[in-house]
Amino acid sequence: MADTGLEAYRFSISWSRLIPNGKGPVNPKGVQYYNNLIDELISNGIQPHVTLHHSDLPQALEDEYGGWVGREIVKDFTAYADVCFKTFGDRVLYWTTMNEPNVFSLGGYDIGFLPPQRCSAPFGVNCSRGNSSVEPYIAVHHLLLSHASAARLYKKKYQDKQHGFVGINVFAYWFVPLTKTIEDELAAQRALDFYSGWILNPLVFGDYPDVMKKNAGSRLPAFTSLESESVKGSCDFLGINYYNTLYATDYSSVLKKETRDFNADSGIKITISNNSLGPATTTGICQAKLWKSSNIYPRKWSTNSTQFIIRGLAKGEIFGRTHPKFA
Repeated sequence: MADTGLEAYRFSISWSRLIPNGKGPVNPKGVQYYNNLIDELISNGIQPHVTLHHSDLPQALEDEYGGWVGREIVKDFTAYADVCFKTFGDRVLYWTTMNEPNVFSLGGYDIGFLPPQRCSAPFGVNCSRGNSSVEPYIAVHHLLLSHASAARLYKKKYQDKQHGFVGINVFAYWFVPLTKTIEDELAAQRALDFYSGWILNPLVFGDYPDVMKKNAGSRLPAFTSLESESVKGSCDFLGINYYNTLYATDYSSVLKKETRDFNADSGIKITISNNSLGPATTTGICQAKLWKSSNIYPRKWSTNSTQFIIRGLAKGEIFGRTHPKFA
């Protein structure tokens, strides 16, 4: 990595490796593993960026209270984050609490292709437990509360001494209307609200998008006033994992169905109907296009105090600056 001129390296810490039972004793071998990695990166002039949760969770917590669908996870995640901040924070300046919580919750609690593979028919694949209509919303709610709790802890206990930053990473498609009809224009906006606004709206405004509250109803948890204030503005930076652009077309008739999941609640169909979005890659998806800064959607979630970091698989270069501490 040093030979290629890489200035930063983002990796995730395994909660299970560091605290095997999810809470309680810390594994000294796990601490040594990450100390070695961090020290080696710094000795080669590479800035470590740490992600605290990337789709893995100690099995003990899954068995005890259902992992991310259990409210107890907020306290346990905060305690885990505290161990990481205390142990590695003298050398790590950039902390990402969650990687793609929107994708994690849909894959893990709606469709069931990601751990913990909870889902229900007819929405999921090989479902043996779970509820696709409710659990994705509950999981994201607890992920957001856990992020906010860890960020609040860092700012109160460590930031003045360590001078670091806490943020979150969001998976983001870009959507354009399939046709020029008002229905598809609204569908594209709705798609952005569901796939990105699900995470971004609470972080910027302290609540979920209105269209999500309307379509999901009581299945979408509500923030208390204290929770809303805690989540709002809880990011020093916001990472956007952006891969490709898709068409959105109206499918609001699906909202008439009594049993729905996240995708049905959005009332859209997603498609790649032709090559006007760009040439296809070997994966079959279109190459990513940069978000237009003049568009209303990115501005909706812009704040004066949050730094945006966009990552993805598009053609082009990523430019960054090394923190003075590692220069």
